[in-house]
Amino acid sequence: MKSKIPYYFLLGLTILACKPKIDDEESIIQLLEKESFSWRAADLEGHADCWYIQPYSKILISNVNGISVDVPPNAIVNPKPESMGKGGYSRNSNYKMSIQEFNAWVSHDEVSTARDGKKTYSHEIRLLEKISGNWKLVGQSIHVYKNE
Repeated sequence: MKSKIPYYFLLGLTILACKPKIDDEESIIQLLEKESFSWRAADLEGHADCWYIQPYSKILISNVNGISVDVPPNAIVNPKPESMGKGGYSRNSNYKMSIQEFNAWVSHDEVSTARDGKKTYSHEIRLLEKISGNWKLVGQSIHVYKNE
């Protein structure tokens, strides 16, 4: 019986070590879903709450024509209301994450559907940091593409 005690001890430690990462993954997904929803709902306060702008924050967007736009980070946390979404919804999928204590990067695909039914497809890379115990976006790169 004594020989099984170290096994169960190590098993318990392994389970405990993995649990925070699962919680972090869920928290990050919830944050990204909130960020997408709040933009489309023109919820300025909710959207700004998803972000924490750092001196090194960067937001790059490329459109279907290959034109890249370097968006000032302040335009994301203090956008003009007319620049925000006008309804619709989005679906994120294919999440892949690397989480290191207080930093994370996430890649995912997004399909955005406007109120008129027009769909926009993108591959996205998001950079996050844990600020005061909460995950916040600090940068992103969005690449819009044609779905053929």
